[in-house]
Amino acid sequence: MAMRVLNFLNRQAAPVPETMTVISGERRFELAIVRHPRARRYTIRVRAANRDVVLTMPRRGSLAEAHQFAQKNVGWIAAKLEKLPDIVPFADGATIPFRGEAHRIEHKPNARGTAWIEHDESGNAKICVAGNAAHVSRRVTDFLKREAMRALSEASRAYAFRLGVTVGKITLRDSASRWGSCSESGSLSYSWRLILAPDFVLDYLAAHEIAHRIELNHSPRFWKLLDSMTRERVRAEAWLDAHGNGLHRYGKPR
Repeated sequence: MAMRVLNFLNRQAAPVPETMTVISGERRFELAIVRHPRARRYTIRVRAANRDVVLTMPRRGSLAEAHQFAQKNVGWIAAKLEKLPDIVPFADGATIPFRGEAHRIEHKPNARGTAWIEHDESGNAKICVAGNAAHVSRRVTDFLKREAMRALSEASRAYAFRLGVTVGKITLRDSASRWGSCSESGSLSYSWRLILAPDFVLDYLAAHEIAHRIELNHSPRFWKLLDSMTRERVRAEAWLDAHGNGLHRYGKPR
């Protein structure tokens, strides 16, 4: 019992993330503060995927100096946030990418089913959603995750078969920092947002993670193995560098 109480107290004692607010006219901006042991100076970055602002400071820096630095750069913060692409919620009439192609969401309240793909007379693609309007966003999200799991599982198992390796459990997440990962046991994790990207990007990420089943690193041997599996590395990585952060604006509330 004493051990359980101690564990509970330890969990309760977890540090609260530091934040600060800076002001520009009538606008207020909240910054997350990160104290980094190797930081030599104060820096600010706007994370496009998270749509937030992070101030990194030396571990022994002062909050007063950090706030002064942030307030001095509030104009830059405002400009960077203004340049972020608009959020596109999963709502009736919205256009979102699916496997790299534009699809318009169309709510069909009287239809049966959940969500599916259709094409109109002009060949334009649609994601049709049945049921109550309040469920459109969730049903589109569920549909995209199902398609992501199917496509990523198929691609992963196909590459695993080619290399003669096994694949463990495959899971989906919504990380802003990594598109995929592979554990030593062969468990794979992918961002479900890869289903929004073109097929060659999704396929490349599957090849990348399966290559880690043999080389659990990014050594020259890893890249040589990966290049023997797919010719899309340069193209896919260039696409992700240019458009990857933009995938995180879809499906979020305004």
